[in-house]
Amino acid sequence: MLPDNPQLPHSLPGTDQRFTFAVDRLTDAVIGRASDLFIEDKQSRAKEIHAKVAGRRILVVGGAGSIGSATVKELAAFAPAALHVIDHDENGLAELVRDMRSSDAEFAVDDFRLLPLDFGSPVMRGFLEEAGPYDLVLNFAAVKHVRSEKDAFSLLQLLDTNVVKAARFLRWLSQFSRPCRYFSVSTDKAADPASLMGASKRIMEHLLFSGEVVSAPDLVLTSARFPNVAFSQGSLLHSFLKRLEKSQPLAAPRETRRYLISGREAGQLCLLAAVCGPANHLVIPRLDPDRHVATLDSVARKVLELYGFRPRLYESESAAKTGLQSDVAQGFYPLLLTPLDTSGEKPIEEFLSSGEEVVEIGMAGLVAVKYRPSAPETLSEFLKWIEDAVEGEIPAPTKKGIIRSMKAIVPELRHTQRGRSLDERM
Repeated sequence: MLPDNPQLPHSLPGTDQRFTFAVDRLTDAVIGRASDLFIEDKQSRAKEIHAKVAGRRILVVGGAGSIGSATVKELAAFAPAALHVIDHDENGLAELVRDMRSSDAEFAVDDFRLLPLDFGSPVMRGFLEEAGPYDLVLNFAAVKHVRSEKDAFSLLQLLDTNVVKAARFLRWLSQFSRPCRYFSVSTDKAADPASLMGASKRIMEHLLFSGEVVSAPDLVLTSARFPNVAFSQGSLLHSFLKRLEKSQPLAAPRETRRYLISGREAGQLCLLAAVCGPANHLVIPRLDPDRHVATLDSVARKVLELYGFRPRLYESESAAKTGLQSDVAQGFYPLLLTPLDTSGEKPIEEFLSSGEEVVEIGMAGLVAVKYRPSAPETLSEFLKWIEDAVEGEIPAPTKKGIIRSMKAIVPELRHTQRGRSLDERM
């Protein structure tokens, strides 16, 4: 059980249950590992990390999110000369600096700047020209939700962030920075993607490594595919906590299995991939499906048990909502179980696409995949077409038209269009 050390007291209707626990402790309790998966590699590579980070100038884009902020904290511990963090979420930046300044760990960064910038805007270009060059650049900026592919306009915004702006930023970086290491985060959903979000990250891998769109001989380019980060902002697990805060039923899909890592582990993974990963490779975790996979509904049950409730299962949204008051009064909490019938979702994610092979990189918890090209000759044309559509230079394409063009670059895309989106779920 979790220690009764909540961040904030909160009472559910009909009970004095205090349930808002520190997320790190909740994550540890749900995942149930004795130690972090990548701590051994971080310790064994500490000298290499120190040599490449201490006294260096570092830029982190999208650093206010769950994964970016965890990585920023890892980097700060190695005393870089400059650590600049970019994110359009100014509230997230404020929370990050408060968190870091309030930590017990010594803060050893003299030039620590946080700027609420759009990484693909002209303002960002001007900032790079003035503030650069950097020794290490990490890019976490992304539209990450499968629900963001529901229509043509949402899909265009997803591609603008994950592909168009990523290419624009990389061009600027190669123009204004001296030779450096550049890391851009990917996802397990990019491997044999079933979602358009995953396919957009596979396209990002192509623009990063193929040389078709950006030729950057002075940059050492790396990436990483990684699994779900437990209780990260906006995730299903995070929604469990938000629903408890708001006295709403929990909801989870049936028979949906996911690899889960903690926020700390995500930061360690990205630190190792960015600083120690081999050029033109995607770093992936060495995970065992028998030990590191959990079903999402089992996690929901575990969360409820940790907060002192027994789950009461429902298949009807209305019944789950109307039953909440009486369930809580009896020590139960409603958990709505839904079928996996929304577009773009897989029963379980993978890290390898068909034809890809694992490469050992001398780490206990991490391996790598060498970049494998796939129809890169169409990439620059696709990028120009999407950019023109976003800028209104051409009529807005249909969703079917965008998917057809994406499949020309990602032929392994098997989009599961089920006619129902996550926005139609509770």
